[in-house]
Amino acid sequence: MFDATLIVLFAIAYIGVLFAIAWAGDIWMKRRQPAQSGRPLIYALSIGVYCSTWTFFGSVGRASETGWDFLAVYIGPALMFLFGWPLLVRIVRLAKAQNITSIADFLAARYGKSPMVAGIVTVVALIGLLPYLALQLKAVVLATEALFGGNPLFLVELPSVGIVETAFVATVVMAVFAVLFGTRHIDATEHQDGLMVAIAAESLVKLVAFLSVGVFVVFYAFGDAASFYKAVVAQENVLARFTQPKFSSTWLVVTLLSAVCIIVLPRQFHVTVVENRSEDEIKRARWLLPLYLLLINLFVVPIAAAGLLLIRPEIADPDVFVLSVPMFLDALVITMLAYIGGLSAATAMIVVESIALAIMVCNGVVVPMLLRYRVRQIDDFDNLSGLLLTIRRVAICVLLALCYVVYLLLGDAQGLAAIGLISFAAVAQLSPAFFGGLYWQKGNAHGAIAGILAGITVWAYTLLMPWVIKAGLLPESILIDGPLGFAILKPQALLYFETDPLTHGVVWSLAANICAYVVFSLRRVPSPIERIQANIFVNGEPTVTSQQPSFRFWRTSVTVGDLQSTVARYLGPGRAERSFGEFYARHKLERQPNGEADVQTLRFTEHLLTSAMSPTNQL
Repeated sequence: MFDATLIVLFAIAYIGVLFAIAWAGDIWMKRRQPAQSGRPLIYALSIGVYCSTWTFFGSVGRASETGWDFLAVYIGPALMFLFGWPLLVRIVRLAKAQNITSIADFLAARYGKSPMVAGIVTVVALIGLLPYLALQLKAVVLATEALFGGNPLFLVELPSVGIVETAFVATVVMAVFAVLFGTRHIDATEHQDGLMVAIAAESLVKLVAFLSVGVFVVFYAFGDAASFYKAVVAQENVLARFTQPKFSSTWLVVTLLSAVCIIVLPRQFHVTVVENRSEDEIKRARWLLPLYLLLINLFVVPIAAAGLLLIRPEIADPDVFVLSVPMFLDALVITMLAYIGGLSAATAMIVVESIALAIMVCNGVVVPMLLRYRVRQIDDFDNLSGLLLTIRRVAICVLLALCYVVYLLLGDAQGLAAIGLISFAAVAQLSPAFFGGLYWQKGNAHGAIAGILAGITVWAYTLLMPWVIKAGLLPESILIDGPLGFAILKPQALLYFETDPLTHGVVWSLAANICAYVVFSLRRVPSPIERIQANIFVNGEPTVTSQQPSFRFWRTSVTVGDLQSTVARYLGPGRAERSFGEFYARHKLERQPNGEADVQTLRFTEHLLTSAMSPTNQL
């Protein structure tokens, strides 16, 4: 039905437009004040990156199978922004005060600026998000193959040369896109206005595309809305799916997962916290994000119902009903619009998530290892900003390569929504340490590490292992009889507790997480730095003691020029010159490069360095 070359060229052209938007956005935003540039609206739309291909394709697929269950994924974020926005404001204030660059930095800073916490959070986030990234590849593959004719409805042979197939090409394109978009600045706290504008534009594109498909289905596909309603009512099996909602524990579990993941997902933390410029932006997003979630889900049920009426699930995958329905009705323009909307959803998620994870890998894993084992080699670099950017670029490429491997091994064993929920359950293992650290002053690094490790281990056993078994990589007897025949240890009925697989895995993993966090925190007395940081995060102010040094007579031989040269090695000469110029202008001081650096200048320098190296990497 569609020419493969034309589709590829169209997709490349669309990505080119996004580059142009990002480039123009950088220039446009820098020439205007945030309030004049529409930044609050751009900020709110960028948070819509939460709606990935799971939303664009997977929600319709899940609705066609389970009715209204898909809604729980959006109820949680809506409630968090409507009623939990004071908590979001508090998190942003803490992040700005501590110069936080990622969720790993936030948790590390809370627990005594612990590099171990940052490293473990990074590894757990990588483990949990590889399936989520693979989900995006799977959705792109399903959509592209459906467009080219890769289903029983439209029998067209798909083009491929060796390993050059849809998923491989998508992986390469996404990697290039993420590297070019997200690694232009080493300062992770410097606002990437162009990226934010491009992500906001993609949020609009996928919203318009989905609404267009919905309007077409309801008002044109069956003649008019009344005829569509009559067609649904006439099919009792379709009507029953959407008129007999089955509320269960899954609703509560998914609502909880989505409420915490709208904050602790690395990409959501990046756009919501790191890219935030003012508290007014959060107040605007408080109602704009729930409105966006409402609009993008407005036609999920009608599209799912139309798919069930026109195309049987055994003929076309329900996850691509958004494409299959207009294709079946020969609506070529709507079909192409739907494809671009799905491509936008995948691109935005992969780019922002890979950027956030690359920053975490660089600051939380690679740099600490280099500082610990290769200090002399690091000292040989005059321009460390180039080294750090290279690390992040390599991290993005390796991350997406691993994502491709996960797709090949496990992609066919689960639907889009199921894969997304498994990843949510993994990332939610950060939430006890995250939210506990904001309210419980006795929580410490030992407790946070123990809780996260216990939770992710139980998650792997109860949720990841059944997926691996379903993919045929492990014997099915483990799932049916338990390992070595011990029924009490069955991954989906641990200790004979039986419920739906998701609820079972989430309950056990979070229970193990919270218990370990509390027990191990109470077993150890916090260190002085942990107590100081705990007081800042829980009470909002540092502990002041009489033992703190007085800087009234503080002296040093370090000059302002020395500090600027040090910053230039990590952030580049241009960024260093601009930052120090703004600092002295803001404080109305005369800059003397050969003059002795005071405490205020030293603290400012430390603040700049943490934006590139994270607060846990002390040089």
